[in-house]
Amino acid sequence: MAYVVTPPATVGVPVHGTGDLFPVRRIFCVGRNYAAHAREMGHDPDREPPFFFTKPADAIVICADPKNPAKVAYPSATKNLHHEMELVVAMKSGGTDIPVDKALDHVFGYGVGLDMTRRDLQNQAKDMGRPWDMGKGFDQSAPIGEIYPAAKIGHPSKGTIQLDVNGKTRQKSDLNALIWSVPETISYLSGLVALAAGDLIYTGTPDGVAAVVKGDTLAGFVDGCGTVTCTLV
Repeated sequence: MAYVVTPPATVGVPVHGTGDLFPVRRIFCVGRNYAAHAREMGHDPDREPPFFFTKPADAIVICADPKNPAKVAYPSATKNLHHEMELVVAMKSGGTDIPVDKALDHVFGYGVGLDMTRRDLQNQAKDMGRPWDMGKGFDQSAPIGEIYPAAKIGHPSKGTIQLDVNGKTRQKSDLNALIWSVPETISYLSGLVALAAGDLIYTGTPDGVAAVVKGDTLAGFVDGCGTVTCTLV
């Protein structure tokens, strides 16, 4: 039995220090996981249960070379594109109802990514009680750097997370400011869906989100987890 159309290619993210690729299955994103960002978005930063949205795997754009920024297309249908700098978790296995103390056993490694957001479309959807999909899950909305294996770098729970736009710092915080830690996030999400190898989790963004335009260069890093660098075209 044959497919009636050509199956889509598997999206792969380079693994640092190797010639290997991490195959992307699904992308989950955590909303409002830094208190200061929750406040800037007009929400109470109290430790409410985490919530999640998704992006398609082919929203990935590899942006791993800080000396040669990848080109990311400024999307259609928006006049208010925002950057959101994030630590990314790459899963090597999964399951359901994963205990917090076992969550990191399922992590392959970590990377650095951008949750690009058509803020005007997102806000319109919020106002109308509609899904955020077209504000969050559009083409090229998930730039990412290399994946750094946890076997080499461990499991970071602190360290600088920063994004510069055209050489000026826009976002800067520390991973220890996450409202829900990586193991807590994995555990909670696994109570909603069965996680599996190849899943990526974008863990939330610090405060300082703002609009970007064509020609802007975005350069971000997380201590020990690499960089993400791209230019909007």
